Amino acid sequence: MLQFTVCVAKRSAAVDVTEQVNTIVQNSGVGDGICCILVPHTTAAITINEYADPSVSQDLLAGLDSLVPWSADYLHQEGNAAAHIKAALIGQSVQVPVENGTLQLGTWQRILLCEFDGPRERSVWIKLVGS
Repeated sequence: MLQFTVCVAKRSAAVDVTEQVNTIVQNSGVGDGICCILVPHTTAAITINEYADPSVSQDLLAGLDSLVPWSADYLHQEGNAAAHIKAALIGQSVQVPVENGTLQLGTWQRILLCEFDGPRERSVWIKLVGS
């Protein structure tokens, strides 16, 4: 398993980690296969979405804030129940095909680490399976 860390300075943020993941893939020696990307945290998530226009990720975070407000009648005592719910909605892993040693993403697609309970340092785990 390969990994790297990301420091997130805000409570909520979407951080583009595509280049870090692609560098790992290119240095792995795997030509064709699948790249599994996991964030092993319960208040962070990973997704694939547009990042060419930063307002898309801002809208994503604002939409989640609207769906899952920070203040509600949550039972979780730590005060971060909203972060847990947001992470569960987005999910902790994605899979991306690898061809000729490169991630196969659409033109506007990027791999985004979504932080919901920062500021924190987060781990991103990478598992490559060659075909």
